[in-house]
Amino acid sequence: MSAQIVLYDIPSAHPHNAWSPNTLKTRYALNYKGLRYTTEWVEYPDIESVSKDIGAAPTRNKPDGRPHYTLPAIRELSTSAVISDSTKIAAYLDRTYPDAPRLMPAGGFGLFRAFEDAARPLLDPLYPFALPPTHAILNPRSGAYFRRTREESYGTPLEELAPTGEAGAVAWQKLRDNFGKMDEWFRAGGEDGVYMMGDTVCYADMWLAGYALWVKLVLPEEWEDVKTWHGGRWATLLEKLEKYETVV
Repeated sequence: MSAQIVLYDIPSAHPHNAWSPNTLKTRYALNYKGLRYTTEWVEYPDIESVSKDIGAAPTRNKPDGRPHYTLPAIRELSTSAVISDSTKIAAYLDRTYPDAPRLMPAGGFGLFRAFEDAARPLLDPLYPFALPPTHAILNPRSGAYFRRTREESYGTPLEELAPTGEAGAVAWQKLRDNFGKMDEWFRAGGEDGVYMMGDTVCYADMWLAGYALWVKLVLPEEWEDVKTWHGGRWATLLEKLEKYETVV
C-alpha cells in the first residue's frame, strides 16, 4: 500500500536527520498510529513558500503582525487536507483514523492545549543551551536562516547565547527544576507510571519526548546528566517510545 500522508519536516546533517522537537511530535504520532507516510524535507528559508503552496495555515503571527508559517505540516493525499500545528495534527489524526491507537482521549483537545500552555514556558531555559549546537547540524541554507532569526530574537550571537560558569550552572539547575515540575504531573494521581496517563501512551508523552530527544541529539554530553533526572524518567520515556522514532 502506498503512503497516504506527506509529513513536512526540517532536514539536518545529523545521522538521525529528524531533529526538531516540534516535528518529532508528529513523527511519533504517525508512527504510533501505524499510518503510512512519506517525508518531504523543507529547508528553513523555504517553509513559508512551501506552506503557501500546499495551503498550510500559519500557526501564529510574527512580532510585526505578519503570518508565521512553521512545521510540522501534513498533507492527506486522498483528500488534499492540509493541517499545520503538531497538536492540531494529532487531533486530526484521531478524528480521521479512529480505528488506529488514539493519541488523545475523546474530547481532550482543550486539555492538551492547556498542557502545552503549562509546559512550554518550563522549557525556556533549554533554548540558550540547545540552539547553538542545533545550528551546527543544519544544512547551510537553513543554518544561515536559523542564525539570523535566532540572533534577532535573542539579541546576541549564537556563540554567546549559552550561559557559562556560575550563570550556566544556575540556568541548568533551573531547567532541571522545571523538568521536575513536569515529573510531578506524572505522579499527580498517586501513581508513578511511565506515561502521563499511567500505563497508556498519549500525545502529551510524545510532546515531551520530542524535547527530550532534541536534547539527546544536539547536547549528547548534557544528556548524560538529563537522563539521570527524576529517577531516569526522561531516558525511560525515550526508550519506551524509541520504536516510534523511525524516520521514513
